[in-house]
Amino acid sequence: MSTIRLCIVAPVGTDAYNARLLQAITPVLPPDVSVSVRNLPPEQARDCIQDRVDWLRNGYPVVALARTLQQEGFDGIWLSDFDMCGVEAAREAVDIPIIGGFSSSALTALALSQRFSIITILQSTVAMQYSHVLGYGLQHGFASIRAIDCPVAGLDEHDIVVERVFAAALQAVRDDGAQSILLGCTGMMGVAAPVAARLEQALGSYVPVIDPNQAGFSMLLSLVRMRLRPSRRCYSPAR
Repeated sequence: MSTIRLCIVAPVGTDAYNARLLQAITPVLPPDVSVSVRNLPPEQARDCIQDRVDWLRNGYPVVALARTLQQEGFDGIWLSDFDMCGVEAAREAVDIPIIGGFSSSALTALALSQRFSIITILQSTVAMQYSHVLGYGLQHGFASIRAIDCPVAGLDEHDIVVERVFAAALQAVRDDGAQSILLGCTGMMGVAAPVAARLEQALGSYVPVIDPNQAGFSMLLSLVRMRLRPSRRCYSPAR
């Protein structure tokens, strides 16, 4: 059996998150898959994505990198960003699947429940992430978005992040009617499992908490195994 080659792209101009991203997907990494991690050129990209300006600035370098990865023989790309920075444009540039965070997480949640809430990092990402809900026509399955007021640089404070995400998720379930929770930042690594355990203890019932890295990587691998790629009735071939 040939080895499947997948690439994790952290769409930022730093490699600070690479080791943790590899660790995050380890539980869903089968033995016949090899994984590399790449970043954007520091001179072309910001170190994090916290608003639309960051998202726009880092988007086109994602397209250029996607082209390079296809030329290098990778079978698919997991773009580790909940807001899917550059993903839609990159699908016009490559004939391998490239998956971002929101769609894969939301569809995973809707396979397990009927209403999801997003727990995001900052108020600056709330409206941006609600636009994904509208763009994918998922309003009927959407409960709420709640921000924990923590910048990307603060996500290393694991215990604090878990506490804030848990508090916001509990409110989303009790007050907004959420039946599952999406972590609205791929930097929330190692957060899903402890939050799910605390929710079950507090509520007396299980609520799925979706880790976007694991959901996205798993969906990408499934598409590669099925030999599927971007539709040319949706994404025009790049000029």
